[in-house]
Amino acid sequence: MNEILTLLSFGDEGWGDQIARGVLVTVSLAVVTLPFGLVLGFFIALAKNSSEPSLKLASNIYTTIFRGLPELLTLFLVFYGLQIGLQLALKLMGFEVAIEVNSFAAGVVALSVVFSSYASEAFLSAFRGIPQGQYEGGYALGLSKTQTLGLVVLPQLIRLALPALGNLWLILLKDTALVSVIGLEDLLRMSGIAARVTKEPFLFFGLACLIYLVLAMLSSTGLVRIERWSKRGDVSK
Repeated sequence: MNEILTLLSFGDEGWGDQIARGVLVTVSLAVVTLPFGLVLGFFIALAKNSSEPSLKLASNIYTTIFRGLPELLTLFLVFYGLQIGLQLALKLMGFEVAIEVNSFAAGVVALSVVFSSYASEAFLSAFRGIPQGQYEGGYALGLSKTQTLGLVVLPQLIRLALPALGNLWLILLKDTALVSVIGLEDLLRMSGIAARVTKEPFLFFGLACLIYLVLAMLSSTGLVRIERWSKRGDVSK
Protein backbone atom coordinates (compact mmCIF):
# COMPACT_ATOMS: atom_id res chain seq x y z
CA MET A 1 0.00 0.00 0.00
CA ASN A 2 2.82 2.40 0.84
CA GLU A 3 4.42 1.68 -2.52
CA ILE A 4 1.19 2.55 -4.35
CA LEU A 5 0.82 5.79 -2.41
CA THR A 6 4.40 6.65 -3.26
CA LEU A 7 3.82 6.06 -6.98
CA LEU A 8 0.71 8.26 -6.93
CA SER A 9 2.27 11.01 -4.83
CA PHE A 10 3.40 14.42 -6.05
CA GLY A 11 7.08 15.19 -6.25
CA ASP A 12 10.19 13.46 -7.51
CA GLU A 13 9.22 9.97 -6.29
CA GLY A 14 5.66 9.87 -7.62
CA TRP A 15 3.72 10.41 -10.84
CA GLY A 16 1.03 12.68 -9.41
CA ASP A 17 2.40 15.78 -11.13
CA GLN A 18 2.44 14.14 -14.56
CA ILE A 19 -1.03 12.66 -14.17
CA ALA A 20 -2.42 16.03 -13.01
CA ARG A 21 -0.83 17.73 -16.01
CA GLY A 22 -2.38 15.12 -18.27
CA VAL A 23 -5.82 15.76 -16.76
CA LEU A 24 -5.37 19.50 -17.35
CA VAL A 25 -4.46 18.91 -21.01
CA THR A 26 -7.43 16.57 -21.50
CA VAL A 27 -9.94 19.01 -20.00
CA SER A 28 -8.37 21.98 -21.81
CA LEU A 29 -8.57 20.20 -25.15
CA ALA A 30 -12.25 19.36 -24.65
CA VAL A 31 -13.14 22.86 -23.43
CA VAL A 32 -11.32 24.59 -26.31
CA THR A 33 -12.86 22.24 -28.89
CA LEU A 34 -16.45 22.65 -27.66
CA PRO A 35 -17.16 26.26 -28.81
CA PHE A 36 -15.57 25.68 -32.22
CA GLY A 37 -17.60 22.51 -32.71
CA LEU A 38 -20.84 24.16 -31.58
CA VAL A 39 -20.48 27.23 -33.80
CA LEU A 40 -19.43 25.19 -36.82
CA GLY A 41 -22.22 22.67 -36.22
CA PHE A 42 -24.78 25.47 -35.94
CA PHE A 43 -23.80 26.99 -39.29
CA ILE A 44 -23.79 23.56 -40.94
CA ALA A 45 -27.32 23.01 -39.60
CA LEU A 46 -28.32 26.41 -41.00
CA ALA A 47 -26.96 25.34 -44.38
CA LYS A 48 -28.87 22.05 -44.19
CA ASN A 49 -32.03 23.93 -43.27
CA SER A 50 -31.51 26.42 -46.09
CA SER A 51 -33.54 26.48 -49.29
CA GLU A 52 -30.33 26.88 -51.30
CA PRO A 53 -29.49 23.48 -52.95
CA SER A 54 -25.73 24.12 -53.12
CA LEU A 55 -25.55 24.85 -49.39
CA LYS A 56 -27.55 21.71 -48.60
CA LEU A 57 -25.31 19.60 -50.82
CA ALA A 58 -22.07 20.97 -49.37
CA SER A 59 -23.24 20.52 -45.76
CA ASN A 60 -24.48 16.98 -46.44
CA ILE A 61 -21.15 16.04 -48.03
CA TYR A 62 -19.31 17.49 -45.00
CA THR A 63 -21.33 15.54 -42.45
CA THR A 64 -21.23 12.34 -44.50
CA ILE A 65 -17.43 12.46 -44.66
CA PHE A 66 -16.69 13.26 -41.04
CA ARG A 67 -19.43 11.04 -39.59
CA GLY A 68 -18.26 8.19 -41.80
CA LEU A 69 -14.52 8.40 -41.06
CA PRO A 70 -13.13 6.97 -37.82
CA GLU A 71 -12.11 9.76 -35.45
CA LEU A 72 -8.56 8.43 -35.27
CA LEU A 73 -8.21 8.55 -39.06
CA THR A 74 -9.54 12.12 -39.11
CA LEU A 75 -6.93 13.03 -36.50
CA PHE A 76 -4.15 11.53 -38.63
CA LEU A 77 -5.41 13.30 -41.76
CA VAL A 78 -5.44 16.66 -39.99
CA PHE A 79 -2.12 16.22 -38.18
CA TYR A 80 -0.09 14.89 -41.11
CA GLY A 81 -2.15 16.50 -43.87
CA LEU A 82 -1.65 20.01 -42.49
CA GLN A 83 2.11 19.49 -42.33
CA ILE A 84 2.29 18.18 -45.88
CA GLY A 85 -0.04 20.87 -47.22
CA LEU A 86 1.89 23.72 -45.60
CA GLN A 87 5.22 22.34 -46.77
CA LEU A 88 3.95 22.00 -50.35
CA ALA A 89 2.54 25.53 -50.29
CA LEU A 90 5.84 26.95 -49.02
CA LYS A 91 7.78 24.89 -51.57
CA LEU A 92 5.71 26.36 -54.40
CA MET A 93 6.60 29.80 -53.04
CA GLY A 94 10.29 28.90 -53.11
CA PHE A 95 10.80 28.18 -49.42
CA GLU A 96 12.29 24.92 -48.16
CA VAL A 97 11.12 24.89 -44.55
CA ALA A 98 10.28 21.94 -42.30
CA ILE A 99 6.82 22.46 -40.78
CA GLU A 100 5.66 20.73 -37.62
CA VAL A 101 2.01 21.17 -36.66
CA ASN A 102 1.26 21.61 -32.97
CA SER A 103 -0.42 18.45 -31.69
CA PHE A 104 -2.84 20.40 -29.47
CA ALA A 105 -3.98 22.55 -32.40
CA ALA A 106 -4.32 19.49 -34.63
CA GLY A 107 -6.39 17.79 -31.94
CA VAL A 108 -8.69 20.82 -31.65
CA VAL A 109 -9.22 20.97 -35.42
CA ALA A 110 -9.84 17.23 -35.82
CA LEU A 111 -12.17 16.93 -32.84
CA SER A 112 -14.00 20.14 -33.86
CA VAL A 113 -14.88 18.88 -37.33
CA VAL A 114 -16.03 15.53 -35.96
CA PHE A 115 -18.03 17.15 -33.16
CA SER A 116 -19.60 19.68 -35.54
CA SER A 117 -20.74 16.98 -37.96
CA TYR A 118 -22.77 15.32 -35.19
CA ALA A 119 -23.82 18.58 -33.54
CA SER A 120 -25.27 19.77 -36.84
CA GLU A 121 -27.73 16.87 -36.75
CA ALA A 122 -28.76 17.80 -33.20
CA PHE A 123 -29.32 21.41 -34.27
CA LEU A 124 -31.16 20.31 -37.42
CA SER A 125 -33.56 18.17 -35.39
CA ALA A 126 -34.11 21.14 -33.08
CA PHE A 127 -34.83 23.39 -36.07
CA ARG A 128 -37.48 20.95 -37.24
CA GLY A 129 -39.00 20.91 -33.75
CA ILE A 130 -39.74 24.66 -33.83
CA PRO A 131 -43.20 25.43 -35.29
CA GLN A 132 -43.36 27.64 -38.37
CA GLY A 133 -45.63 29.95 -36.42
CA GLN A 134 -42.63 31.06 -34.33
CA TYR A 135 -40.98 32.46 -37.46
CA GLU A 136 -44.23 34.04 -38.65
CA GLY A 137 -44.78 35.62 -35.23
CA GLY A 138 -41.34 37.21 -35.36
CA TYR A 139 -41.97 38.59 -38.85
CA ALA A 140 -45.36 39.90 -37.73
CA LEU A 141 -43.63 41.89 -34.99
CA GLY A 142 -41.45 43.55 -37.62
CA LEU A 143 -38.31 41.54 -36.91
CA SER A 144 -35.93 40.74 -39.73
CA LYS A 145 -34.90 37.16 -40.51
CA THR A 146 -31.66 37.61 -38.57
CA GLN A 147 -33.45 39.14 -35.58
CA THR A 148 -36.08 36.40 -35.63
CA LEU A 149 -33.35 33.77 -35.70
CA GLY A 150 -31.40 35.36 -32.84
CA LEU A 151 -34.23 36.50 -30.57
CA VAL A 152 -37.01 33.97 -31.20
CA VAL A 153 -35.58 30.78 -32.70
CA LEU A 154 -32.11 30.47 -31.15
CA PRO A 155 -33.22 30.33 -27.46
CA GLN A 156 -35.70 27.56 -28.29
CA LEU A 157 -33.15 25.83 -30.52
CA ILE A 158 -30.56 25.55 -27.75
CA ARG A 159 -33.16 24.23 -25.35
CA LEU A 160 -34.34 21.53 -27.75
CA ALA A 161 -30.82 20.52 -28.79
CA LEU A 162 -29.37 20.52 -25.25
CA PRO A 163 -29.91 16.80 -24.39
CA ALA A 164 -28.23 15.64 -27.62
CA LEU A 165 -25.42 18.17 -27.25
CA GLY A 166 -24.86 16.98 -23.68
CA ASN A 167 -24.30 13.44 -24.95
CA LEU A 168 -21.92 14.75 -27.61
CA TRP A 169 -19.92 16.58 -24.92
CA LEU A 170 -19.42 13.31 -23.03
CA ILE A 171 -18.31 11.62 -26.26
CA LEU A 172 -15.92 14.51 -26.95
CA LEU A 173 -14.44 14.18 -23.47
CA LYS A 174 -13.62 10.52 -24.14
CA ASP A 175 -12.41 11.16 -27.70
CA THR A 176 -9.67 13.43 -26.35
CA ALA A 177 -7.81 10.22 -25.47
CA LEU A 178 -7.10 9.77 -29.20
CA VAL A 179 -4.65 12.68 -29.26
CA SER A 180 -2.17 10.62 -27.26
CA VAL A 181 -1.17 8.88 -30.52
CA ILE A 182 0.18 12.14 -31.99
CA GLY A 183 2.31 12.94 -28.95
CA LEU A 184 0.07 15.22 -26.91
CA GLU A 185 0.70 14.63 -23.21
CA ASP A 186 -2.90 14.06 -22.18
CA LEU A 187 -4.18 11.84 -19.39
CA LEU A 188 -3.95 8.61 -21.38
CA ARG A 189 -0.43 9.26 -22.65
CA MET A 190 0.91 10.20 -19.22
CA SER A 191 -0.77 7.14 -17.71
CA GLY A 192 0.83 4.96 -20.38
CA ILE A 193 4.28 6.39 -19.74
CA ALA A 194 3.90 5.87 -15.98
CA ALA A 195 2.68 2.32 -16.55
CA ARG A 196 5.68 1.42 -18.73
CA VAL A 197 8.26 3.00 -16.45
CA THR A 198 6.91 1.57 -13.20
CA LYS A 199 5.68 -1.77 -14.63
CA GLU A 200 2.30 -1.04 -12.99
CA PRO A 201 -0.15 -0.90 -15.92
CA PHE A 202 -3.22 -1.90 -13.89
CA LEU A 203 -2.61 0.85 -11.34
CA PHE A 204 -2.16 3.73 -13.76
CA PHE A 205 -4.67 2.69 -16.41
CA GLY A 206 -7.13 1.97 -13.61
CA LEU A 207 -6.48 5.46 -12.28
CA ALA A 208 -7.08 6.89 -15.76
CA CYS A 209 -10.41 5.03 -15.92
CA LEU A 210 -11.40 6.44 -12.55
CA ILE A 211 -10.50 10.00 -13.59
CA TYR A 212 -12.47 9.73 -16.85
CA LEU A 213 -15.45 8.44 -14.88
CA VAL A 214 -15.19 11.33 -12.40
CA LEU A 215 -15.03 13.84 -15.27
CA ALA A 216 -18.07 12.22 -16.89
CA MET A 217 -20.01 12.28 -13.61
CA LEU A 218 -19.18 15.93 -13.01
CA SER A 219 -20.19 16.74 -16.58
CA SER A 220 -23.47 14.85 -16.22
CA THR A 221 -24.26 16.74 -13.02
CA GLY A 222 -23.52 20.05 -14.72
CA LEU A 223 -25.62 19.14 -17.76
CA VAL A 224 -28.60 18.21 -15.58
CA ARG A 225 -28.38 21.60 -13.86
CA ILE A 226 -28.10 23.44 -17.18
CA GLU A 227 -31.09 21.55 -18.58
CA ARG A 228 -33.09 22.31 -15.42
CA TRP A 229 -32.13 25.98 -15.73
CA SER A 230 -33.24 26.04 -19.38
CA LYS A 231 -36.69 24.79 -18.31
CA ARG A 232 -37.11 27.24 -15.48
CA GLY A 233 -39.96 29.04 -17.30
CA ASP A 234 -42.02 25.92 -17.92
CA VAL A 235 -45.53 25.88 -16.53
CA SER A 236 -46.34 22.73 -14.58
CA LYS A 237 -49.42 20.91 -15.81
